[in-house]
Amino acid sequence: MKIVLVLGGGNALGAYHAGLYEALHDAGIEPEWVVGTSIGAVTGAIIAGNSPEDRVDRLRKLWRPADEQGWPMPWDMLPEGWRRTGAVVETLLTGRAGLFGPLGSYPAWRQADGAAGSPAVYDTHALSSTLQDLVDFDLLNRGPMRMTAVAVDIETGEEVLLDTARQRLSADHIRASAALLTAYPAVEVDGRLFGDGGLSMNLPIDPVMLDSGSTPILCIASDLLPLSSRRPKTIGEVAGRMQDLAFAAQSRRTLSRWRAFFENGCPGRETCRSVALVTTAYRDQEQEVAGKAMDFSPRSVLQRWNSGRRDGDALVHRLRSDEFTRGQDGLTIHDAAGDGRITA
Repeated sequence: MKIVLVLGGGNALGAYHAGLYEALHDAGIEPEWVVGTSIGAVTGAIIAGNSPEDRVDRLRKLWRPADEQGWPMPWDMLPEGWRRTGAVVETLLTGRAGLFGPLGSYPAWRQADGAAGSPAVYDTHALSSTLQDLVDFDLLNRGPMRMTAVAVDIETGEEVLLDTARQRLSADHIRASAALLTAYPAVEVDGRLFGDGGLSMNLPIDPVMLDSGSTPILCIASDLLPLSSRRPKTIGEVAGRMQDLAFAAQSRRTLSRWRAFFENGCPGRETCRSVALVTTAYRDQEQEVAGKAMDFSPRSVLQRWNSGRRDGDALVHRLRSDEFTRGQDGLTIHDAAGDGRITA
């Protein structure tokens, strides 16, 4: 089967993707194609733009999960919820080194310059430099692994697939996929103004389903924002839950649409391609706070990485049993964390 890895958006929560990939990599399970939105596109570019032996190391350089250097912040000694909230405030004020500049470095009232296509609160030039350091763009574009980043045309609202199978991708293409308005400026590439792909396709399985061909596909889709959760008890939990639902409900509708497409016999196609879609999600979020997508603290990053690693190890165990791919036709949707199977 052709293995495809789909990586959703979620900013700082993307360390989960890195841990999940580490588990697949250590098990010798390598995708032929990576599709990513936002932080998923950044992660995907690092995977596709490096040789196998360098990928996990490059991901660690991006996330720095064990980086304990520097002076401890006052909130590091507080209970976990307060510590994470303090880390969010720190990021909002100072930015994230290697990704985006501090609050006010690219003020919303300033007109866009030639390197950014819209006003925003933060500046993301640092992300371009980081991508240049961590990604071999010649390998990304000419290597054996296909890479697709999803973006949105800010002027037309069109979903755009930035795909190495059709064009040469640069750091600006990846930065455009991660340009979440109004925090980060939209990015102009080849005369078009692009923003974060998560605005319309946060779990980007559409490119996989739309791809022509007859080879059976095993698609591993990693989502960072869970659809289900415990009942929120505080205003902060309500705010966090609202953020989750805005994106997770979008993903649910996408899955439902493709399930119906296959149930109806794949209209417009001669045959229905065999697709085993295995979904995994960052569910270990009991300690997360409302601003979790801006918590880049090493302890939080390490917790998310380890969560992805645990889920990845469990997924590998089930993949080795071949339970996802035995004797299946059409589309089958599996929850990697559960025992049930949804068949379309």
